[in-house]
Amino acid sequence: MKRNSLLLALAILLLGPFSHAATARLPVEAFASIPDVSHVSLSPDGSKIASVVRIDTAEHRGTVVSIVDLQSGEKIIPIHTDNKRFVILSLQWANKDLLLIEAKYPAVRYGNPTTETRLLKYSLASGKTNNLLRASVLKRLKWLPQLQGNIIDMLPDDDDHLLLSLDGMGQEVGEDSVIRVSLTQGKSSFVQASKRHMQGWVTDRQHRIRIGIYRDDNQYRIYEQQDANGELRELWHFGFFAEDSVWPLGFDEDPDILYVRAYHEGLEAIFKVHLSDPQLKKELVYSNPNYDVMGSLIYSKLKHKVIGISEGNGEEYTFWDKEYIGLQNGLKAIFPGSNNYITQFSADERYYIVYSSGSTEPGSYYVGDRNVGEIYPLAHRYKKLTPEVLVPTERLNYQARDNMEIEAFLTLPKEAVPKKLPMIIFPHGGPISYDNDSFDYWTQFFANRGYGVFRMNFRGSAGYGYDFMKAGLQNWGLEMQNDVEDGTRFLIDKGIADPDRICIVGASYGGYAALMGAAMTPELYRCVISIAGVTDVAYLVKSSRRTTTYEVVKQQIGSDIDALYQRSPLSQAAKITVPVLLVHGSKDRVVRVKHSQMMYDELESLNKDVEFIELEAGDHHLSNNEHRLTTFKAMDHFLAKYLQVNKKG
Repeated sequence: MKRNSLLLALAILLLGPFSHAATARLPVEAFASIPDVSHVSLSPDGSKIASVVRIDTAEHRGTVVSIVDLQSGEKIIPIHTDNKRFVILSLQWANKDLLLIEAKYPAVRYGNPTTETRLLKYSLASGKTNNLLRASVLKRLKWLPQLQGNIIDMLPDDDDHLLLSLDGMGQEVGEDSVIRVSLTQGKSSFVQASKRHMQGWVTDRQHRIRIGIYRDDNQYRIYEQQDANGELRELWHFGFFAEDSVWPLGFDEDPDILYVRAYHEGLEAIFKVHLSDPQLKKELVYSNPNYDVMGSLIYSKLKHKVIGISEGNGEEYTFWDKEYIGLQNGLKAIFPGSNNYITQFSADERYYIVYSSGSTEPGSYYVGDRNVGEIYPLAHRYKKLTPEVLVPTERLNYQARDNMEIEAFLTLPKEAVPKKLPMIIFPHGGPISYDNDSFDYWTQFFANRGYGVFRMNFRGSAGYGYDFMKAGLQNWGLEMQNDVEDGTRFLIDKGIADPDRICIVGASYGGYAALMGAAMTPELYRCVISIAGVTDVAYLVKSSRRTTTYEVVKQQIGSDIDALYQRSPLSQAAKITVPVLLVHGSKDRVVRVKHSQMMYDELESLNKDVEFIELEAGDHHLSNNEHRLTTFKAMDHFLAKYLQVNKKG
């Protein structure tokens, strides 16, 4: 079979064709199911595709790892999970035979709920799946590391080894060593000894361990050495959330050139530093005049140089090399109006994976063949969603009460007139995170149900520079909350939102903001939904005391326990007068389920209208398909009851 014919057949084999549904109301499953495909990875020789595929059969539900041979069409399924026992985080080819699979699962350490990660390997030759680290390796450690998937160097010139940064040999938890692990035998040897407070290591392109990242109670330091276990030279030091922070991203082929992220005119940008320069002068490489530059370096192993940056914040990858700029421009011509990400190249860079997405494009994967100048469809992330059934998102700005400019995103139902619409106010989680105008399955679900959706990047959100981020520190329930309220009133003043049909919905920090909105301005909202929301900020801080991030948490959220409790929905429950829906996973390791349990008990004791759904063995991210469907069906029923979408404004 010809390669292009096989690839077209493969797209149907993996996911089936797009389901061209009408623009009417779609089943909850179309939006709320976990992605049909994710984590697409191309083998180094370009001959195989590995991906995580959702399955729903009488025998199995959850996800599987699927490996497909692009020449023969042969498919292998080495791993299945129900997304309760464990969740697959990533796939990465170590060589043409071995696929590395990182997974997470919930656990408890010393009475504290934790998330553990492990690294598995699957061999095409043997057909076996094993732990990457042998038991004999782990027995040499002082304690079993919680996180075992931090690969810092794949050693591309050595098919049988990689470098892994691993806890377990320091004086305290979080002090990493580096070990060299055999992929075939599982044996390991220590390359870099742990050092006091040293939490991470970076190699150069010659695979020497060059950069160490140090953190104590209130400060970061960046150290450099010429080789593993060498004499350390301090390059920079800075406090948590500091404007003079300098974060190493990686080296160029020249071992003297280090790329870093630092602030430039108030926004994060990319610089390079010659380590031989005693002044460590930062030379600007790339900046965005409006947003922080995020993401990671893109390095060409073929050209032996850094060729660009994966920006994040909804932006496409930015290439600096003319050859790759031409390739990116070609993709823009093929997929206009979408963000097109070249996520991976084969070792010879003749084959590549493209992920194309946008507000009305839920995500499609393609494989490109530079030998013939063609690109072929591979898989759809959500096969039941098409551009025809999705609606665009509009960027806009409004001013908060103190004149702070807030960027926001408005999504309206199909063919809706923007006048007195039932509206969902949907603040994001994080809170140092952000929303953008790319595809969001929550937003599209709400819009398909007939609701307008308004998402705002309140102060403290990521991507808008140092001052904007700093304005959100220790600001829970204060100006950050005002920004959400001011956005709601902006929509009312513009006549877009029906003031009698507004519900505030959020997850994680967004759940906190939703509940606080209902408490602080009960006249503004008709109902409130909190998914895995924080309800007691004081408890959130106190429960991090035995973690390595405690000092960071205090600086970000605050340490005045009494004040934090007063800025918590739990303490303000008596002021909530509208119906409340709470949903929380019992094994949430980010925001403990106790938050929603306490909130439910308090609201119920006050005879408030409250419903609580506790998802058995559920995590923070609704990783299990049944949990996601349960949550969305509950929201669907709840919103329909209180927002009356068919009522004329």
